[in-house]
Amino acid sequence: VQLVESGGGLVQPGGSLRLSCAASGFPYSSYCMGWFRQAPGKEREFVARISAVGTTDTADSVKGRFTISRGNANNTLYLQMNSLKPDDSAMYYCAVRLSSVCYNRAETFEYWGQGTQVTVS
Repeated sequence: VQLVESGGGLVQPGGSLRLSCAASGFPYSSYCMGWFRQAPGKEREFVARISAVGTTDTADSVKGRFTISRGNANNTLYLQMNSLKPDDSAMYYCAVRLSSVCYNRAETFEYWGQGTQVTVS
């Protein structure tokens, strides 16, 4: 299993970024995928997740601003982030839960990428 995030960077408040996560080594379209983030000194927190059939859930803190989607043809997970705020600054990780059943808890995801840094300033 390999997950490789990209698309992070420095953006001004109110700006947008699109994160990508290239997945390989497992039947990507069959499993639950998620985005999490961790800021310095804080615990890793749930951002968004998408089930194998496309059902999504997002954290209240990003609802209406962030959108998760998946490209099953190219094995890529996306996170479109709009109206970014300084509080959104963090390392963003994608993860896979090897089940068709999706939960929002980080401990239920078995494999993780290395992360991509998002800084809003």
